[in-house]
Amino acid sequence: MPVVWQRHPRYFLLVALVLTTTFFLLSPYESPLSTDSYAAYIRDNTLPARLERSERVYQKVIAGRKDLIQRYGTNSRDIVMFPPDKDPWPAYTVWSFFPPSFDCPHELERIGALGDGGKWACGMSRLEHKPDCIIYTFGMNYATTFEAELLERTRHCQVWGYDYRSNSFGSHIKNSYRAHFFSWGLANFDSHESHNNPKLYTLKTLLETNKHDHIDVLKIDIEGWEFDTLSQIIQPYISSGEPLPFGQLIVEIHAWDKKFENFLPWWEMLEQAGLRPFMNEINLVYQNYNRGKDTDLAEYSFINIKGNNIFISDPQDVPGYSDVR
Repeated sequence: MPVVWQRHPRYFLLVALVLTTTFFLLSPYESPLSTDSYAAYIRDNTLPARLERSERVYQKVIAGRKDLIQRYGTNSRDIVMFPPDKDPWPAYTVWSFFPPSFDCPHELERIGALGDGGKWACGMSRLEHKPDCIIYTFGMNYATTFEAELLERTRHCQVWGYDYRSNSFGSHIKNSYRAHFFSWGLANFDSHESHNNPKLYTLKTLLETNKHDHIDVLKIDIEGWEFDTLSQIIQPYISSGEPLPFGQLIVEIHAWDKKFENFLPWWEMLEQAGLRPFMNEINLVYQNYNRGKDTDLAEYSFINIKGNNIFISDPQDVPGYSDVR
């Protein structure tokens, strides 16, 4: 061995390095993980941690949206909602800019029938025993399997339905003291004097009339009025810094005759207010009967990440929530 060392010192150093590396790799010792390490981060499965991870993903999507706009133009005015079928063929539609990339932190499921009437919702199990559960739904037009299932699955939820085209809920809802229907419409202004037909109400007026201070799920399908109506609902909360009074928003968006430069700030208003899309469904039934035209209609489901609604706060942290069965 002394001869080898004297003649081949590099060989000795190489052997020593290999032995040291092998010992290190086989050692049972593990360095403690810091609280901000990746492994600890993904192991934290608390509700706040899941929401934080989802928000990080969503912020990447917002950055990607800006990149996509730059790819096909210099600003939002250059983006066409549905590019024509001619060269060059840009690979997008308006819905490509707004993917539902926020992960629902609870179970994601379709409530109600497959096809027309059913809706995608997040964490409906959290409403099963909620004592002050409130659902507002607008524009059902007798397709009420969503509302019927919520009534069946919950002990206390009160469903308030409004549609000036109908005179009752659909046949799926039997007589229930927890179901309340009115032949009124939702709008961005009040117009409900005796001579007004149809009678239209703002959400603020309906909340005051019903003496409600929150809505767990707000469902809207009002044939294009959602743009002005949601602007009227949301802007005061953005100005005041207060969280929106609902935990989830389920809305069908009707992009008829909309320009991207107007659609984008409206969507960004939803985001600024704390709404994050976790599911969408392009209305292919509508498209099937309007072949050759644009895919203007899309259902979107949003969760509100601001405030302390039941979908982002555990029951003990939500005022008025009792877990008594």
